[in-house]
Amino acid sequence: MRLALLLASVALALPLTAAPAQPAAAAQTDANVALKTLFHDSDEAQLKLNPVSALFRGDMRYADRLGEFGTDNYYNQSRAAAESDLKRLHAIDRAKLTPTNQIAYDVFEWQTKDTLKGLSPEILPLTAVRPIDHFFGFHVFYPGLASGKSAAPFKTLTDYENNLKRHRDYIRGIDQAIVRFREGMASGVTQPKLIVNNVIDQLNLQINQGVEGSTFYLPAKNFPDAISAADQARLKTEYAAIIRDGILPAYVRLRDFLKNEYLPVAREGQGLVHMKGGDRLYAYLIESNTTLPMTADQIHNLGLSEVARIKGEMEAIKTKVGFQGALPQFFEYLRTDAKFKPKDRESYLQGYYDIGKRVDARIREQFSTIPKTPLEIRYYEPYREKTSAGGSYEPGSPDGKRPGVFYFNAYDLPSRSLNGMETLYLHEGAPGHHFQIALAFENTELPAFMRFGGNTAYAEGWGLYAESLYKELGMETDPYQRMGGLQDEMLRAMRLVVDSGIHAKGWTRDQAIEYMLANSSMSRTEATAEVERYIAIPGQALAYKVGQLTISRLKAKAQKELGAKFDPREFHAQVLMTGALPMAVLEKKIDSWIAAKKRA
Repeated sequence: MRLALLLASVALALPLTAAPAQPAAAAQTDANVALKTLFHDSDEAQLKLNPVSALFRGDMRYADRLGEFGTDNYYNQSRAAAESDLKRLHAIDRAKLTPTNQIAYDVFEWQTKDTLKGLSPEILPLTAVRPIDHFFGFHVFYPGLASGKSAAPFKTLTDYENNLKRHRDYIRGIDQAIVRFREGMASGVTQPKLIVNNVIDQLNLQINQGVEGSTFYLPAKNFPDAISAADQARLKTEYAAIIRDGILPAYVRLRDFLKNEYLPVAREGQGLVHMKGGDRLYAYLIESNTTLPMTADQIHNLGLSEVARIKGEMEAIKTKVGFQGALPQFFEYLRTDAKFKPKDRESYLQGYYDIGKRVDARIREQFSTIPKTPLEIRYYEPYREKTSAGGSYEPGSPDGKRPGVFYFNAYDLPSRSLNGMETLYLHEGAPGHHFQIALAFENTELPAFMRFGGNTAYAEGWGLYAESLYKELGMETDPYQRMGGLQDEMLRAMRLVVDSGIHAKGWTRDQAIEYMLANSSMSRTEATAEVERYIAIPGQALAYKVGQLTISRLKAKAQKELGAKFDPREFHAQVLMTGALPMAVLEKKIDSWIAAKKRA
């Protein structure tokens, strides 16, 4: 319900002749208007500070820039904005807000406090000086944005000119990364050698593309008819020049710096436990990613418990298919037998589209609102597939004109498995990230920070929870596909063990890989990419299982308390239709919904 309608409903509920009630109504109106104004002002400031966020929304006001990310000015502006936002928020009387706006208040407060923690003198010096890794580095993300196949449009002459201007910001950003790395060398806070070597490999791949083979040159190979022949010729020359004389030399500068100066002083130990201040940073990352005050030991023990439970279910599948041998032998069979391997990229791609059609046939049994935004399926581009995860989701545009994209990994096809396809689609596509993100984007009644923001525990917890709906959606009827589902659940459980093992208990890369191979049928290629991901982005992988367990627990609670009144479509709407909520806020919302349903 729009804010104006909420306010109207409040006014209509009050006796028109009761004079004492009018000041209360006015106070509530004032509080809700103040909150709406705060959200608008904060969002406008954030879009200006983070132009790429605006670009992904289809907001072209700042499309000619990338911003100053990573500079002192950027961090100072971000901190000042967050402090101002929190002060304005606390000046609003939460009790005078509508129920929906009380949820928005709580989410905004949590997110703003988390932002300030990340920008604090205790945390920022441990993160800002490590500006690039092989997983979330800007050099991994930006080529896709500039390729003509992502959020940045290439329909008009202005679009092409804006891209050239963004390239100049990108070159400055690459050089700024070197400045930050040098600061880390001076303070003793560095990336592990493993990450540095991976980044060097990624830079070499892009350097070796040359000019006209570069991902950055792709828009110059596919002009729209609206651009004249003369402008096309000019743009081809300018695109080639900025790649040849700007981007590639910047890549060479960064690569040579990392190889010759940074790598010799980079740390040997991969986990944060080996980094100066790493224990403090990891404690913050656990809470930031899970939205809960958990410790590394709690995370580790929860993971061990979940691994044991899932192994029991795997044993049952092994027995069901009649496999003779121990579970590790069954893993090896699943890992190596040719019948479980994709034949080629195109049949692999078509297999995912076929799964999508089957899900679509059942999805309305569980969901009352379906995204208008279409879903496209692609495999990763060669320049990033080797170090990418098994799958990911890239949001579409809020107006639904640009589709959401589910990416899957087709690198080293013999190492990939057909068994996990249904589960991966449920997680990344429908009803996973595509539903969770597209429904929030399309819900214009939400404030922008709830439409477009979020937290990892909710987002990835929902993705993993979506996998658990396999039976309701007619998936995983084949025991090997069900095994694939258990494999993916096992992966998320192992992440709790391995991430905390690496960053709090001193586990090595090889120790973590062997643990994953011993407890799953993952290939060594997959296990290696996963472990190196945890090394690059500590704490992020913890959110999946913690978020899923929270959502599943709340569903079980609602089913128990509501009995015949429980409708999964209503429950899923409660979870999804207010954007990504911190776990405590989500639990409060579901408890209120249960209480209201019981009274009805």
